[in-house]
Amino acid sequence: MEQDKDLKLITDIRKGDRSAMSDLYFRYIGYLRALCSRYITDDNDVNDILQSCFIKIFTSIDRFQYRGPGSLKAWMSRIIVNESIRFLSLNKKTDAFKDGLLKESDETDDEDPEVEEIPAEVLQEMIRELPDGYRSVFNLYVLEEKSHREIAEMLGITESTSASQFHRAKKLLATRIKDYRNMANR
Repeated sequence: MEQDKDLKLITDIRKGDRSAMSDLYFRYIGYLRALCSRYITDDNDVNDILQSCFIKIFTSIDRFQYRGPGSLKAWMSRIIVNESIRFLSLNKKTDAFKDGLLKESDETDDEDPEVEEIPAEVLQEMIRELPDGYRSVFNLYVLEEKSHREIAEMLGITESTSASQFHRAKKLLATRIKDYRNMANR
């Protein structure tokens, strides 16, 4: 069923059917917005990135090769992630990958925090509030399952910087989760 819808949309878009473009947009915009928001915190920037990504999607759909259910979504997701990372790299408002935001004395122990009792939207917001570099590396490593080597290549950083950013993101998240639990237990 899903396969038939994606194939039909792709075929119709390739024929120039604007309603198929609209259908594709509305079918995936929620997911792609959430994906982009993992990396970009400003809603106006998210909207700009999504707009440029959909232009890229529609203008390159002829080069897309359907490989079964989920392949269209995965292809569009790669475009969103790559454009989000590109935006962060080009946007010099922050020094996204500078070390030193956490002092050694601020670090918690090395265990992964228990997140089962934390509402998903609270956890997502905690991740979204991480500094750009931490958030990007964390999302790429945990959610996109990229290696530190792949992340380093994507972001133009060293593998050790990627590992350091990930480690610091985990420490900061652990602290925030601990604070959240303490507030909830009051």
